[in-house]
Parts: sequence; C-alpha cells; structure tokens
Amino acid sequence: MSTTRITNGTERAVIENMLDRNREALIETARGLSEADARRRLVASLTTPISLIKHAAGAERIWFQRFWAGLDESECDGYSKRDEGTFTVTDDESLADVIAEFERASQRSREIAARFNLDDTKDNPREGKVSMRWTLLAMIEEFARHAGHGDILREQLEQDPHRKPNP
Repeated sequence: MSTTRITNGTERAVIENMLDRNREALIETARGLSEADARRRLVASLTTPISLIKHAAGAERIWFQRFWAGLDESECDGYSKRDEGTFTVTDDESLADVIAEFERASQRSREIAARFNLDDTKDNPREGKVSMRWTLLAMIEEFARHAGHGDILREQLEQDPHRKPNP
C-alpha cells in the first residue's frame, strides 16, 4: 500500500486515512490478475475480484455523489443505483479500466466529503439520520469486508492447479 498509515492525528485525518487504506487494500486483491482470473466466478453470487471493485465504485457514487452531493443518477460518473447492478462488469471493461473507475469515484468522494463537517447530517430513507462521520465509517466497513472477500478469492485463484498465471 502506498498510503502511509496514520495512527495519531485529527479524527478526520485518521478516518480518511483508514478509508483510503481500505480502498487500496481492495484494489490490491485484484491487481496483477489476468483478465480471465479477475472475472472468474468461484462463488454462487456475482462476486469476482473485478466485480468487487466495480461494486465499490458504485458504493462511492451512491453515498457521496447521490446522497451527499444530491446529484441525479444522470449526473453521476457511472452506475449509481442501490442494487446488484453495481457488480456488473461489461465484456469491454478491463481490470485496469475498473480500477481506474474506482479511483476516480474515490477521488470524487474525497472532494464531496471535504465540503462537509463530520457532524453534518442528512436524512436517509433506509438508515435514518446519518452523519458524514457515519458515512465514512460505513465505507471503511464496506471496503474492509470486500477486501477480505477479495483476499479469499485471490487465495483460491492462486491455489488452483489449473490456473494460468498472468504473464
């Protein structure tokens, strides 16, 4: 990981650093995989290494672009419905494309979050009143969970005796 761990500082700096480290951890679960391995389904759900990153980009847009910035779906820089469509990767999207998409969505999230104090709140139809602090912590939880999923998928891929490693 390239983001240096912050263990002391302002609450906001520590939270944002932890979120960035979890974003990077999720990307690292797929970086270097072949296109075939990135798409390989090892579980019954839509969960693949590449789809986890695609889903994370959708989560960024849902929470920061749609919810906090109040953008319409058409104003977002990609899929932003709160459904399984966030896991959908088209055949013409490469792993590098999806990683870049997640990085762009993450950067936009940072910019939107910076406009708000941690104690600022908005009403959410599913969650009730939520603060920016809660949103940042929820994203840490989301990306840490998915990085764990990605670690397990990567381990399964690397232990497969029939796997062709990425050149």
